[in-house]
Amino acid sequence: MVETLTREQVMAHRIAAQGLHRDRPLGPLFSLGLQDSGPTARLALAARTDGETDPAALGLVDGWTHRGAPHHHPPAERNAIAAAAHPFGDADAGARLNWSGPEQRRVGIPAREAIDRAADALAAVVTEPMTKGAASTAVTKLLPEALLRDCRGCGTVHVNEQLFRLSAFPVGVGLDPTGRTLLLTPPPDGWERPVDGDPVLAARLVLDYLRVLGPAGPREVADFVGTSTTAFAPAWEAALPGLAEVEVEGHVAWLPADDVDAARDAPDPDVVRFLPPLDPMLQARDRPLLAPDEALRKDLYKIIGNPGALLADGEIVGTWRPRAAGTKLTLELAPVVPLAPDVRARLDDEAERVAAARGLRLVGLTGV
Repeated sequence: MVETLTREQVMAHRIAAQGLHRDRPLGPLFSLGLQDSGPTARLALAARTDGETDPAALGLVDGWTHRGAPHHHPPAERNAIAAAAHPFGDADAGARLNWSGPEQRRVGIPAREAIDRAADALAAVVTEPMTKGAASTAVTKLLPEALLRDCRGCGTVHVNEQLFRLSAFPVGVGLDPTGRTLLLTPPPDGWERPVDGDPVLAARLVLDYLRVLGPAGPREVADFVGTSTTAFAPAWEAALPGLAEVEVEGHVAWLPADDVDAARDAPDPDVVRFLPPLDPMLQARDRPLLAPDEALRKDLYKIIGNPGALLADGEIVGTWRPRAAGTKLTLELAPVVPLAPDVRARLDDEAERVAAARGLRLVGLTGV
């Protein structure tokens, strides 16, 4: 019999699975990856822990993984994740590179070969920590013209940006964002470069996504990975024996079979949290389920300059933005519904956590 879950149960399950009750280890979240952009990772950790909010201090390592975006992962898992994320073939590689059919024909080099050639070049270049600009310049000299692009921002020609990013993880090149300038770092000792895409290994990405953002379907997982549903189908099929079908709001979705009971019996989501832009909760690809209000959804998912999300008792009830002046921080809130008194009473403590994670002093909240 197919389990039926309400939207409220799904939200409660995701909140619990992602550690937003501050009551469980964050291993599943780290396996999926903690996206990093400015203070995002620190703020995501502040929403989930009473302890350390520095990813590096927790032993996490940064790198360009899903969609070519920087994500923190446990170092012991990076090689396995790299193998799981390796494209299956040219259709998959082309989707991850955002290459259209005409673009692939113009390049004249199969998409997966393009990634492999750029990875060869990056492995040859990054033998010690170096800036992204220096690495890009060196890699550009080693690649054929077809894999280069005119860059108006730089006023020069260099390796295609997405190709550059997607070529790093296969050869273990990581990122060090702790200094004033982003550094690319050489692979750790013992790194094993993936050779061919393997659906059985890639099934790991399906399970990682569904454990913290499920229930969901193949479209959502493929979109998170940065490929097409069709190209990623082998990974989904490989994962399917370990999944359970459920129904959510009249739609079919899937969870890891051993997570169904947890989803049905998820604890009350009685938490108030300031979620930063790119927070794991906001990475769910079923955005209408996450934020049914269309105006709120459009505000949360702008092309640039996204606000954070105010989470209260199982719902996203508004947005927030930080305003820093020197060492002082003000949080500007924009609720879309009246905030209950008990929610307002919990805002100050959560805002203090945001300020502490950014190394600033909270001076107030506006909009409430």
